Amino acid sequence: MSGTKQSKGGQARAIKLTADERREIGQKGAAARWDLPRATHEGTLTIPGIVPLKVANLADQRRVLISRAFLEALGRPWKGTYKRTERPNFLDANNLDSFITDEIKGYLEPVDYLSDRGQIVTGYRAELLPLVCDVYLKARAQGVLTKSQESVADFAERLVRGLAISGILNLVDDATGYTKIRARDELQNILSAYIAPELLPWAKRFPDTFYEELHRVRGWKYAPGSNNRNHYIGKLTNELIYERLPPGVLEELRSKNPRDPIKGRRRYTHHRFLTDEVGNPHLEKQIVAVTTLLSVSDDWDEFARLFSKKFRPGPGDLFSLPTPPTDDE
Repeated sequence: MSGTKQSKGGQARAIKLTADERREIGQKGAAARWDLPRATHEGTLTIPGIVPLKVANLADQRRVLISRAFLEALGRPWKGTYKRTERPNFLDANNLDSFITDEIKGYLEPVDYLSDRGQIVTGYRAELLPLVCDVYLKARAQGVLTKSQESVADFAERLVRGLAISGILNLVDDATGYTKIRARDELQNILSAYIAPELLPWAKRFPDTFYEELHRVRGWKYAPGSNNRNHYIGKLTNELIYERLPPGVLEELRSKNPRDPIKGRRRYTHHRFLTDEVGNPHLEKQIVAVTTLLSVSDDWDEFARLFSKKFRPGPGDLFSLPTPPTDDE
């Protein structure tokens, strides 16, 4: 009954909102989604003695286990909801405090991302799982676990053994050279998610504000609809936008969209070769992020600092580019 009343109350509030207020709420929700990394691959991790765990690879190269999978891996019940706390409930007991290192604390922040169906999902970095197992095993060795925590330690031991088997398999692959083949397969999976099988119709992906703000921080004159610095703007676009896509994507775009040997220019814009499902959404998110940093920067040096702070170095670091020319050059 209470759920019905709350639902009706929510509907009543929605009716009272003006069109502008509803639009603003919708825009905020959309903005929040655009700011989340997207899963490029999702699957199920199978470890002997452990229930299958839902996992994902994100476009920013992070590997995650969804919150439910993290709890299930440790034999903890999933109650159908997830509550954000300073420390997740599988590590919030006081008797575990002395075993929680700074390395573990660096992984405790939950990761929100968009699933392949566009749903917001919460998870944890995969690196956290063996670290949590280590906490319980060390606490068990010290004899400080409660009775209910002993069962978690049993699951942690199974996990460590299962992960050790996976580790030795990876070492064998490295020794035999099979890792290179596996890496090629992984690259092909990334490229199939990002690169469209055929050229897509032209659509405007880079807003005028991107170029306007880029000119402003450099002190260049900006004329809407024209750009006399195409060559250098192209280098900056690659550095700030395309090189922040997964490794290998820009190289594949250059291969599919080569320069004309006579004119020296590419026939198409790169984004026409990106998929609508993964490639272009990731591209547009990067454009929005960079345009935002440009808009709050007073000059190129300030932007460079902000950019390096937000994005870890890519294949070519921002500072590897020569200083952009000024209008006087």
